[in-house]
Amino acid sequence: MSTPASPRRLIRAWAALIAQSALATALALWGLSAKALAVPILLLAFLKARVILRDYLGLAQAPDIARGFLLVLALFCAALAGLALAAG
Repeated sequence: MSTPASPRRLIRAWAALIAQSALATALALWGLSAKALAVPILLLAFLKARVILRDYLGLAQAPDIARGFLLVLALFCAALAGLALAAG
């Protein structure tokens, strides 16, 4: 049976997600073009997914599975970034 994450860890994860969302909003309000925003926003989305997988879904206790999820997610984000950069 897995041990649930501590409340302190969940609060830190929540704070990280809020900070990353605020940063994404600030980048969007900065007035940059969609092409210039694509990679930073995808990077923030990847980092947020990492926090969610590790802290909320408990994959910190299963590092091999977490690495597999993150590898697939990184490849997907890289493909999306490539498409966004090629489109403009």
